[in-house]
Amino acid sequence: MKNSESEQNFYIESEEEDEEKELNRDGEGEADVNGTDSDDSLADDNRERSKTGSYNTSWPQSYRQSIDLYSSVPSPNLTFLGTPTLSRLSSSYLSSSLTRRHTPESLPTVVKPLLDKPEEERLPPQRRSSRSLLPPTLLRRSSSIRKDEKPPRVSHDLPMSRQSSSGQALLNGLNVLCGVGILSTPYAAKEGGWIGLSILVIFAVLSFYTGMLLRYCLDSEPGLGTYPDIGQVAFGTAGRVVISIILYVELYACCVEYIILESDNLSSLFPNAHISLGGFELDSHHFFALMTTLAVLPTVWLRDLSVLSYISAGGVIASVLVVLCLFWIGLVDNVGIHSKGTALNLGTLPVAIGLYGYCYSGHAVFPNIYTSMAKPDRFPAVLLACFGVCTVMYAGAAYMGYTMFGEETESQFTLNLPHDLVASKIAVWTTVVNPFTKYALTMSPVAMSLEELIPSNHMKSHMYAICIRTALVISTLLVALSIPFFGLVMSLIGSLLTMLVTLILPCACFLSIVRGKATRFQIAACIIIIAVGVLSSVYGTHSSLSRIIENLSK
Repeated sequence: MKNSESEQNFYIESEEEDEEKELNRDGEGEADVNGTDSDDSLADDNRERSKTGSYNTSWPQSYRQSIDLYSSVPSPNLTFLGTPTLSRLSSSYLSSSLTRRHTPESLPTVVKPLLDKPEEERLPPQRRSSRSLLPPTLLRRSSSIRKDEKPPRVSHDLPMSRQSSSGQALLNGLNVLCGVGILSTPYAAKEGGWIGLSILVIFAVLSFYTGMLLRYCLDSEPGLGTYPDIGQVAFGTAGRVVISIILYVELYACCVEYIILESDNLSSLFPNAHISLGGFELDSHHFFALMTTLAVLPTVWLRDLSVLSYISAGGVIASVLVVLCLFWIGLVDNVGIHSKGTALNLGTLPVAIGLYGYCYSGHAVFPNIYTSMAKPDRFPAVLLACFGVCTVMYAGAAYMGYTMFGEETESQFTLNLPHDLVASKIAVWTTVVNPFTKYALTMSPVAMSLEELIPSNHMKSHMYAICIRTALVISTLLVALSIPFFGLVMSLIGSLLTMLVTLILPCACFLSIVRGKATRFQIAACIIIIAVGVLSSVYGTHSSLSRIIENLSK
């Protein structure tokens, strides 16, 4: 995805390296017998691959693999960093790059393919991953390996690309969109009023359209498979790096929200919990934030996060269950649907804009979902179904929550639910358990991108990876304790980051890639969406920051 010609360091097991040298010596003789025909075909193949191969030689190279955890579920392998025995089939970046039995070998512009060559050649160009291209160095080596022997294994083992069905893609899309944002839609309705709910529908339409623009961008050139790939084609290496940083900051901010979410809900269940540490008295909020951090810390050390991806795939079920509990409490338990609400709150409408925008922050994963589909022509229908189902759920939760609790609506409607009802306990505990499974999956792309920056002479030590991941987790705790305002932080993320990822950048990348081939309608639509995104970002960010500063000063 990147244009730079920088070398990427890999680590190959010493025993396999010796075997490879022997195979290369045998292969030289075979190459002489085969003549020049194979050399010519190999050179043509290398020239064909060189263009698309240039998109994956710059930072971050781990983006595809880490984000694929959201769009595929590999076989589980429960091992931790530093465990002596490594699984050869582990899908984690750390499972093979951070071992002590490796010796460094510098391979210029080399990446491990997602698919073996025979499988890859059967795929159309637009379905090939940005990391699925074998460089000339490995192509020569693979041609010299006998059929009855295994090829040398590069350390950055990637999971095999799966041809997902439309149903699987739909579930993956719903799992991405149906997140913790649904808890704050009643609060958004309170902040913006009933008319403000129209913003939710508008953002759904615009986000669907920009999702389609990402698809057009992916199809513009063979070998593109991720959002940073698109950024590099549109704006060069700088575009790739900037977009990647924005995506990683958004993921990091989501982890901060998880800590705040756990602290708020657990302290509402156990308000009298407290602890004294070294003369410091921790109230229930600080205590549960600390306990949550200690609980999720071991999960980020896991080599293979597939054991968590199985569980987190139930995020759709968790969201549906929480919404059903809300409706049950309001309609069956007759807690009360009595508030008429306010038609429009102009003063706090920008906060609602950020909250509604956060609900559609799935564009970072849409390219991966699209490139994993066996029938990519069905992607528009899958995307439309995802946005349709999620919008209905968001609007339903917003309507029911605001009519039940009115101006007393909290930033998470679970905080308003009566604790003595069974449905309330189900909703709250479902809300509490779900982030524990998603924290490590959300933080993993950020950690892996930083681990790529470790100098090659230190990559053999797993302690560097542990330190990076531990520091990231602790930092999310500190940020969560410093800004413990769930709704306002979510509004800030939605205004500052999601508007960029969902509305502004897809249009900008599309116009840059397509250039003169875009129709007048597409150009006008992109300009309007960019204007909406910029205005929403500016007003939403300013309002959220002002409210946060105001609350901190109290």
